[in-house]
Amino acid sequence: VQLQASGGGLVQAGGSLSLSCAASGLTLSNYAMGWFRQAPGKEREFVALISLTGSSTIYGDSAKGRCTVSRDNAKDTVYLQLSSLKPEDTAVYYCAASEIWTTLGHQYKYWGQGTLVTVSS
Repeated sequence: VQLQASGGGLVQAGGSLSLSCAASGLTLSNYAMGWFRQAPGKEREFVALISLTGSSTIYGDSAKGRCTVSRDNAKDTVYLQLSSLKPEDTAVYYCAASEIWTTLGHQYKYWGQGTLVTVSS
């Protein structure tokens, strides 16, 4: 099983980025998919969660209103659109797959390697 996150990079404050998470080795439609982030020296933080079909989403407080999670099961890919980025959004962003509907990272079964988002002021 592999979750390959991509799309990170350097962006100015106020800018936008679109992250992707490509899955292989698993049937993506069987998993709720979450995005988490971890900033240097900080604990991992929940960002967004999307249900198996994409009909339901939950967002963490830190990025609520500034991000949108979506998925395309036919392409085995999950997306996270980030907008109005702030320097405090700088972190490694991870996608993860869970067999249950949860925002708790330790309950996720599979994790991607992460993609770095750096927001300059």
